[in-house]
Amino acid sequence: MRKPSLGKSKKVVSVLSCVLLIAGLLAGCGGSNDKDNASSSAKASPSDSSSSSASASPAESESSKPQEKVTISLLVDNSQDAVSVAKALVDAFQAKNPNITIETETRPAGSEGDNFVKTRLSTGDMNDVFFYNAGSLMQALNPEQNILDVSSEPWQADVIDSFKQTVTFNGKQYGAPTNATMGGGWFYNKKIYADLGLTVPKTWAELMANNKKIKDSGLTAIIGTYKESWTSQLIMLADYYNVQAEAPNFAADYTANKAKYATTPAALRSFEKLEETVGYMNKDYLAATLDSGIKMLAEGKGAHYPMLTFIIPTIAQNNPESINDIGFFAQPGDNADKNGITVWMSPAAYIYKNSQHIDEAKQFLAFIASPEGMAVVGTVSQPTGPYVVKGATMPDDVPQVVKDMLPYFDSGKTAPALEYISPIKGPSLEQITVEVGTGKRKATDAASLYDKDVEKQAKQLGLAGW
Repeated sequence: MRKPSLGKSKKVVSVLSCVLLIAGLLAGCGGSNDKDNASSSAKASPSDSSSSSASASPAESESSKPQEKVTISLLVDNSQDAVSVAKALVDAFQAKNPNITIETETRPAGSEGDNFVKTRLSTGDMNDVFFYNAGSLMQALNPEQNILDVSSEPWQADVIDSFKQTVTFNGKQYGAPTNATMGGGWFYNKKIYADLGLTVPKTWAELMANNKKIKDSGLTAIIGTYKESWTSQLIMLADYYNVQAEAPNFAADYTANKAKYATTPAALRSFEKLEETVGYMNKDYLAATLDSGIKMLAEGKGAHYPMLTFIIPTIAQNNPESINDIGFFAQPGDNADKNGITVWMSPAAYIYKNSQHIDEAKQFLAFIASPEGMAVVGTVSQPTGPYVVKGATMPDDVPQVVKDMLPYFDSGKTAPALEYISPIKGPSLEQITVEVGTGKRKATDAASLYDKDVEKQAKQLGLAGW
């Protein structure tokens, strides 16, 4: 499963491959489905058949008959993480449902994989279940024609609303989460914070006050790694929770050409925040790479690093002695009462609408979207954020920096990144954010330029209103 693009997917994929995290952008049935699973297991149990007697009622005799064995197919991308997750889920599900066999097929990742999935759907040759991205890429699959509506499935009650947004099309929900999330926000060095008497900020003004104190102490306040230009987008993209908090309809209006970054104050603020960081980065930020940025953070040579949480396993592997010195907080807005986190959501499991084994496919999705299913995922895929299934717990050995995201999820203060709920993301964003981050372009000009960049893409996609 592929992690969500930040505008330069090839670079993201290569980085994630290096740390063996490529799953896909940064996985449930809760307690309400436990009885269903128990019932299915009971019906499938061979012992039921042997215990039936001639005196049993017709209903009892019928229920005690062994279920017909059924084989369904599953399609996943060929990344190491995706294959490992799929195998673990399939093995655990088959152990509980011996009458159902799942045969797994792999496909390429990236754009080649997108075309593979679309071709399978267009030719009517899709697998019964397939793992694929949530968000705009799912919307491009013509879900009403190709994917089974699972809005009414009992396990949906245990999936958090911010994930449901990413698998919804025309008011119907189509997918179940297959893994954990990634957060977009700010890593910070706890030792630097302790030495300078700083506290985790809840507003942007508090964050910038911390940056000033850190800079005045002679340390790097914000780690910049613009050698890999996609990283310049994080401050702008991680601000989407704050945009949605102030302008709840922005995503829909933006997609319909009714709202712009340049003319929506809450959205323009995302570019303004990036502009305000000019002068606070390391001197070599134009030459620094992601790896060097992670090292600076771990070694205490930089206090803050705006980044996605997929880097946590890299810190744990390369700087295990420092992992407990690293914390994480959401990008603050201008109102402490509306403090929340922008989330890069889990990929999803979908059922092919024309599958010949709908009931069995539904059972598999119910297992995946459960605390038990997420526990299985956690045995083979180290989470980089909380799960989106209520009741699912992270493994005990995850670093505290991952657990720093839990309060936002527990309080419902999450929002999916904009790319999950709108198909529009201009191809030139990272070049624009580099210009803002280096002080070469003002926020207002950047927002207007990005609106023009988006317009080209929206027309290419044939979106209504453009």
